[in-house]
Amino acid sequence: MARVFTVSSSIVVGVSSDTAYRAVSCPSAMGRWSPENLGTTLPVEAGSAEVGTQFVGRNKRGLVRWVTRCTVTAADPGSRFAFRVHAIGLRRPRVRGRIATWEYRFETTEDGTRITETWTDDRTAWPDLAAGVFDRAVTGGSAFATFQLRNIRTTLRNLKRELESSMG
Repeated sequence: MARVFTVSSSIVVGVSSDTAYRAVSCPSAMGRWSPENLGTTLPVEAGSAEVGTQFVGRNKRGLVRWVTRCTVTAADPGSRFAFRVHAIGLRRPRVRGRIATWEYRFETTEDGTRITETWTDDRTAWPDLAAGVFDRAVTGGSAFATFQLRNIRTTLRNLKRELESSMG
């Protein structure tokens, strides 16, 4: 089976694209929705991140915890937010390299905003066999694309629930 480098999913949320963008473009809030992310450390704790902003993401999977260094690559209010993950480590993000890109697109619909979350595997230099073995070891048996698609769907459902409940 060919390695999948990009997966995405969408959900319609009953809020404006500006409201959805403000929530997602604050990396410290992501821990409320993501099944793996615990939020970020300074400097981005409140408010929308801008292009070039770097932050350290705190993550967990089971008993394992790690951190990543990320840089915001797109910050178009109401339209698109993206960041690149370019370092990883257990306590500090020491190991540098192309890891992943996360992107969120916001499209106004009749019922609110369609939010599309996309994960791209930036480990293109890794041989498929090595990536497959590593991915299955750290995800409990899944390819990363399959694993991340489940995470994306969970994140979007949690985001929808929070944003819509805050409106009512």
